[in-house]
Amino acid sequence: MMIAHKKICRFCENRIFYIDYKDDRLLHRFITEEGKIIPRRISGTCAQHQRQLVKAIKRARHMAILPFVLEIVR
Repeated sequence: MMIAHKKICRFCENRIFYIDYKDDRLLHRFITEEGKIIPRRISGTCAQHQRQLVKAIKRARHMAILPFVLEIVR
């Protein structure tokens, strides 16, 4: 039987209180190849930071910092 390790929120660990929508390198880590936002259970972020992350990604998409779709699927 495997013991599941609890994922620690990287934002809480590094004491990041505000996720900036202009930081495209950070936001790019939380988007799949299809352009979907990675869910909380996979990324390990806490609820508060996941809400901030989703808001920052959506703002960055509207400001054309991040694309809506990263790769064209054929």
